[in-house]
Amino acid sequence: MAKLIDSYDRTIDYLRISITDRCNLDCLYCTPFGGRTRLSHSEILSYEEILRIAKAAVREGISKIRITGGEPLQRRGMVRLCRMLADIDGIESLAVTTNGILLKELAGPLFETGVRRINVSLDTLKPERFKKITGGDLLYRVLEGIDVSEKVGLSPIKINTVVMRGINDDEIEDLAELTLEKPYHVRFIELMPTQGHSMENHHSLFVPMGEMIDRVKGIGNLQLEAKTKSFGPAKLCSFPGAAGKVGFIAPLSRHFCGTCNRLRLTADGKLRTCLFSEKEVDIKGSLRKGASMKDLALIIKQAIREKPKSHPLNESSPLNASGRTMRAIGG
Repeated sequence: MAKLIDSYDRTIDYLRISITDRCNLDCLYCTPFGGRTRLSHSEILSYEEILRIAKAAVREGISKIRITGGEPLQRRGMVRLCRMLADIDGIESLAVTTNGILLKELAGPLFETGVRRINVSLDTLKPERFKKITGGDLLYRVLEGIDVSEKVGLSPIKINTVVMRGINDDEIEDLAELTLEKPYHVRFIELMPTQGHSMENHHSLFVPMGEMIDRVKGIGNLQLEAKTKSFGPAKLCSFPGAAGKVGFIAPLSRHFCGTCNRLRLTADGKLRTCLFSEKEVDIKGSLRKGASMKDLALIIKQAIREKPKSHPLNESSPLNASGRTMRAIGG
């Protein structure tokens, strides 16, 4: 089987595909203070174009694909795309990241296509706070979507919580306790500085992973899980007898760049090898000029060769590192 190896001997086998930069929420850490910009329809890759790139990537060694956005469930026909991707020979895992607003209606159809893993963004269990963080009074929709996802068989259901001081850090324990009875992976994520947000604002909101762990330990005997094929950077823990797991993702206080296995495809057809790097490789241009599968493979290999050793978030001007808003990258 082919393998994609970068310049630092990391195996790249995971492709995150953003299918839209649009979203039906306006989360504090995702939408820049200056407002949003949108890609035009002609700039966005068609499903057929995405499929062709995915096939070329799988031939070279990609075995795991995750569909992201913006909000991917908002793009019309995305279930059809999932079915197309699931049929690619060599795909071991097909997953989706969503805010959960449309999950109640689509969890079943997604499962039928072959999607088995799903990540849901959920930063609070309080309706009024959810409205403040996201701009929408729709917490009930997310909770209904998670419930339906569990019933149809999606597993594991990963709940992603971006922890922000003074906004939702008082709910760390409540969210972690969901894992006592439910088979969820509740994953607490350090807030990352993104385009449009000042460093001063980021520092005031930032909660380091060590503090999160100490808070969760207050619930009970937290045990570190053995490293498994979790397909992600989370440090997994669990409480004795708990149905689910607690995870911690620390892109700032504890780099996981040394084991990064990811390649990103933006909605407008750029290959991005690091979430916070301005470096992108255009693949859409060649694709629309009639590039062969071999040509596409060469472009993918070029991008992998240019993958940086680590992200630049600890450098002097981290806010300029992303170049785009998070929803435009497909974080």
